[in-house]
Amino acid sequence: MTRMQDMEKVAPALARQTRERLQGSVWKRPQLGPRDRSLVTVAALIARGQTEMLGDEVESALDNGVTPAELSETITHLAYYSGWGNAVAAIVPVAAVFTRRNIGADQLPPATPVPLPLDAEIEARRAKNVAAQFAEVAPGLVDYTADYLFRDLWLRPNLAPRDRSLATVAALLASGQAAQLTFHFGRAMDNGLTAEQAAEVVTHLAFYAGWPNAMSALPVLKEVLAQRSP
Repeated sequence: MTRMQDMEKVAPALARQTRERLQGSVWKRPQLGPRDRSLVTVAALIARGQTEMLGDEVESALDNGVTPAELSETITHLAYYSGWGNAVAAIVPVAAVFTRRNIGADQLPPATPVPLPLDAEIEARRAKNVAAQFAEVAPGLVDYTADYLFRDLWLRPNLAPRDRSLATVAALLASGQAAQLTFHFGRAMDNGLTAEQAAEVVTHLAFYAGWPNAMSALPVLKEVLAQRSP
C-alpha cells in the first residue's frame, strides 16, 4: 500500500490537500524551479530527522536534476548544520534509492577533493568578527568554525556555493534557528540567490517545516533585504 493510500484511510483531508495544495500548487509555483525545491525539501527533511518521507523526495530530486554527487554532498554538509545524528539517519533511505537506481561510488564525490579557491579577504573578515565575539568563550569552536566549515566544507566543489546556501538556509529554517538566518540569507544572496527566490524558499518550507518556522524566518529575511537595498 502506498503512503497516499494510507493517508486516504487515516486522513483523507490531508491526502486531498497533499494532491491539490502541495503537489498541485506549491510545487508548480514558478518563483523557484523544481530542482531547487527538491534540494530545500531534502535538506529540511534531513534537518528535522524526518526520514519517512526522505526516500520519495530523493527519488523526486534525482528526477528533477539533483545529481547523486550533490545529494551525497548535501548529507555531508548537513552533518555540520543539523548534527551528525540527522546526517547519519539519512544514509539508510538514501542508500536504498541509490541501490534501486544502480548509483555507485563512481558517481559520488571523493572524500578529499581539490577545493574551490578561498576568498581570503572575505574569510578574514568573517573570522575576525567571530573571534572578536567568541574567542574568549569557546576558542575551540571558533577554530573549528574556520578550519572545518569555511576553509573546508564550503570549499568542497561537488555542491555549488548557491546550493550549499540553499541547503543551509533550509536546514536552519526547518530547525527553527532564526538567529542564524541573518548571516546565511546574506551569504545565499552573495552566492546568487535572488530576493524572490529567498522568499519562495520560505514559502515552500512553510509546508515542510510548519508555518511557525516560516513566519519566524520572515522578519529576518525582511531585515536582510532592507539592509541590501540601495
